[in-house]
Amino acid sequence: MHPSFALAGPSDAPNLAALRAAAARALTAHFGDGPWSAEPSERGVLADFRHSDVWVARQDGEIVATFRLATRKPWAIDRSYFADVRRPLYLTNMAVHPAVQRRGIGRLCLVHAADVARARPADSIRLDAYDSDAGAGPFYARCGFREVGRTTYRTTPLVYYELLLR
Repeated sequence: MHPSFALAGPSDAPNLAALRAAAARALTAHFGDGPWSAEPSERGVLADFRHSDVWVARQDGEIVATFRLATRKPWAIDRSYFADVRRPLYLTNMAVHPAVQRRGIGRLCLVHAADVARARPADSIRLDAYDSDAGAGPFYARCGFREVGRTTYRTTPLVYYELLLR
């Protein structure tokens, strides 16, 4: 069964924080401590609503995945690595609940994000992934995103990815 997608609201913040925390704990259990180990707070999730659209994927009424789309550039992104477009969107905070990972839900999230971006209209979707075994870079590449650069932000190695929509 495919999930349904909807914009989240502030009342979803506790469930979104729990989902992101579960994903962080699963990564930490598998790959050890790293920048992926930080668990979000409900307050942090509520802050996401100020500058972005927070999407959720629901199955059987439960939130099983989430991602954010924003026009505002995240702090760790360096625009110089990306294609020169006028209307990029930035995808951040994507998480799929560990209990339903590897069932295509993450891919469906990216398809939905691209559909939303085209409807806006946006020219591209930009994101970063941890440059480590815990990073989702290979997944993004399999989903059609192109690696455009590597950098270190503070002490965290990152890989930048982009999906051109034009």
